[in-house]
Amino acid sequence: MSAYIIRRLVQSALLIFVIASLVSIFIQLLPGDPAYIILGETNATPERVAAVRRELGLDRPLLIQYADWLSGVVRGDLGQSLTSKRPIGPDLAKRLPRTFELITASMTLAVLLGIPAGILAARYRNRAPDVLVSLFSVIWISTPVFVSGTLLLLVFGVKLRLLPATGYVSFADDPVEHLKRLILPATSLALLDMAVILRMTRSSLLEVLGEDYVRTARAKGLAEPSVLFRHALRNALIPVVTIVGLQAGTLLGGTVLIEFIFNWPGVSSYLIAAINQRDYPVVQAVVLVIATIFVLLNLLTDLIYAVIDPRIKYA
Repeated sequence: MSAYIIRRLVQSALLIFVIASLVSIFIQLLPGDPAYIILGETNATPERVAAVRRELGLDRPLLIQYADWLSGVVRGDLGQSLTSKRPIGPDLAKRLPRTFELITASMTLAVLLGIPAGILAARYRNRAPDVLVSLFSVIWISTPVFVSGTLLLLVFGVKLRLLPATGYVSFADDPVEHLKRLILPATSLALLDMAVILRMTRSSLLEVLGEDYVRTARAKGLAEPSVLFRHALRNALIPVVTIVGLQAGTLLGGTVLIEFIFNWPGVSSYLIAAINQRDYPVVQAVVLVIATIFVLLNLLTDLIYAVIDPRIKYA
């Protein structure tokens, strides 16, 4: 196990390095110049643009800029924003917990509702509960996140006014208002993942229920709940863990639209603003952090396999 973990950590580090390098190259190829955005269209004379580029270090060769950025990352310094002149690290440290909170809330909701619904559908296969649950999953799998988010905002935030439509309030300032404003964006993110987890739980459990050891347990006279939860469910959850791990990573991408729709000041909104302003260091830093989190989530998912199923061994 230890050799496997070390090997995966090395592979993960190399993958993160490749992603960061590619982003550093491609972001420079985007049209537009940060100097023009900083100065504005009316003040962007050639002399002023050249002066700003020298001040920001953008007149240096791309390879030198990349080497300076990479050396800073190794030292734990993510650099400085071109537009705000603020250090990127503190801004990311402030916004990252907000995005984590949104992802954690939505994934918790998706798991708590998706797995029981999948068990219910498998337990009553081809009967009314199965049909209703399957219909729900098809609807939400076919609905994009920005559509479900907009619908929830219009219905519960604007029309019924049961919850705040947009905006963010710190938990320290007002815990109740903070949780109210978390419900709609977290639910919007959770709906698609809940449907995916539901379908995977159902199909995996139905497959396991057809195994010989399950039929043997029934032949011994064990009650159906005991067969379902003590013998079948543990093995059926192995592919579900895979889906949960992958969906947790993809939620980082889903938050881009949700944070924009609900005006949630997380990492994704920070990234969008940086792209619009051609703020290269911020884009590089955010992508590096997101890639690191995604890779570590995949590694954690693999390690959880061994806990769920002792038959799985890593060399």
